[in-house]
Amino acid sequence: MPIDPDSKRIVIKRGSMDFFDAVTKRHSVRAYAKKPIGEGKLKQILEAANSAPSAHNSQAYEIFIAKDEAKKVALLESSSASSYAADVSVVLVFCANPKRLNSSNSIRVTNMSMQDATIAAAYTQLAATSLGLASVWIGSFDTNIIMKVLGNPAGLIPVAVIPIGYPAESPAPKPRRPLNDLVHKV
Repeated sequence: MPIDPDSKRIVIKRGSMDFFDAVTKRHSVRAYAKKPIGEGKLKQILEAANSAPSAHNSQAYEIFIAKDEAKKVALLESSSASSYAADVSVVLVFCANPKRLNSSNSIRVTNMSMQDATIAAAYTQLAATSLGLASVWIGSFDTNIIMKVLGNPAGLIPVAVIPIGYPAESPAPKPRRPLNDLVHKV
């Protein structure tokens, strides 16, 4: 990956589409082609997640990568999504890490770390889409199974499980609420 000499940061290569295309083309995909994601694309996706804004720039989340077939199956079975596991290239698990925030208000710290993990996961999905890949957000899962697969890391809270791979389906866009129903003046 190229490095910007002024900031010493890794420069994320532009994907195959602009931001607004990625936003409108991102759909939940549940069927994947049996084709591995190259390490370069995976690194771009993870760099995008790492670029997500976070509370106090604490980056109070952790990302776990599962490429091993048995671990992918276990993670996805924790949510009854085992049918995805056969062909998906990688499964990412985003966990909130409240310990990265300094505060005595545990509810606030937990909420902020969960928001950090959520934003990073959303950036991940948009980056995957911009690279011609597909994903689906899994937010309903058995936390005990997830934690066991991850090695029971202390203090972490699973927030999202995101399988990523090449799409084997092209789902139609789902209807969205009109802005006049969604946006409210105060």
